[in-house]
Amino acid sequence: QVRLVESGGGSVQAGGSLRLSCAAAGYAYSSKCITWFRQTPGKEREGVAGIYTGGGTSYYADSARGRFTISQGNDKNTAYLQMNSLKPEDTATYYCAVKLLCLNWGQRNEYSYWGQGTQVTVSS
Repeated sequence: QVRLVESGGGSVQAGGSLRLSCAAAGYAYSSKCITWFRQTPGKEREGVAGIYTGGGTSYYADSARGRFTISQGNDKNTAYLQMNSLKPEDTATYYCAVKLLCLNWGQRNEYSYWGQGTQVTVSS
């Protein structure tokens, strides 16, 4: 049984930082693609950043590049999202998801396993 657990969300002021963690358990493969998505009410879930734990290659949405950094833990089962220079428009529920490869990493329909989400609120 695959289980993903996110943590690290919270409330910060614009310009602040947060670090999200995603712990993945039960996935059949050691090397995998772990991706962070976010969603606000009424909008589609969008890919923010992904990482292939087999080699550390990372992928970013334009909205995240330069401000967010995705990294992995040594055990290949954890992914972190360091978010700096946060903006009010980053306010969302952040979810992590996992699949085997990072091809089309930002396409939510390609993921079968999701965490429960963690709320990030950025105030101006």
